[in-house]
Amino acid sequence: MSRQSIWASKVAALVQSGNSQAALAQIKVAPTVKDVKQLRDLLLKNKLLAANPNVDSATSDQIVALSAPRLHRSP
Repeated sequence: MSRQSIWASKVAALVQSGNSQAALAQIKVAPTVKDVKQLRDLLLKNKLLAANPNVDSATSDQIVALSAPRLHRSP
């Protein structure tokens, strides 16, 4: 069983406190897909994802963005 991400709990606290703009900024610089998925799980468990559709779409978009392979430039 994996440990809960500290990042996910801090961003979930931002959403819970009503500071969704700060949470959106943190989601845009999320470290890994795993962290964003843990954040979504926390928000679903606390029923905050349905109340914040902008956070819902941002987390979904970030999972897609972090899952995609990176484009590399030729030297």
